Amino acid sequence: MTLRDATAADLPAIVEIYNATILGRMVTADLQPVTVESRRPWLAAHQAPTRPIWVLVDAAGTVGAWMSFDTFNPRAAYDGTAMIAIYVAESQRRHGLARRLLDEAVARAPALGLHTLLGYIFGHNEPSLCLFESHGFARWAHLPRVAVLDAVERDLIIVGRRIAP
Repeated sequence: MTLRDATAADLPAIVEIYNATILGRMVTADLQPVTVESRRPWLAAHQAPTRPIWVLVDAAGTVGAWMSFDTFNPRAAYDGTAMIAIYVAESQRRHGLARRLLDEAVARAPALGLHTLLGYIFGHNEPSLCLFESHGFARWAHLPRVAVLDAVERDLIIVGRRIAP
């Protein structure tokens, strides 16, 4: 798999991967699928060099996984902090793609002007919590019962890692 910046041509695959996670109620707080059109402004906002979206593509150019760096807070004092999100195509799960994306995020964060990375993970999403913890992220916040998924209250765990400059 090759890592590269996402382009507008990747957006249908990015949306398909994202929408496939919604029904599982483990990864995203969206309850209904999103559309390619609704995600165009989101993609445009990530064209800044410090907030990219990366894709992992196979030799045929098929997107197997993607990752975004999202603004934590728009105020200037927080410019060095980003929330990261990782999504893997169902057919590519358990092949190390999320691990590779997280490795790259940690390694490249300083070049993006980032000193702190955050992950927002549901408390019942043990695989993601374990992945981030295996990469040196610690649990920085626990927000109990802040999300409701199918009438079930869910906790949000914020994990963070300070990246050495």
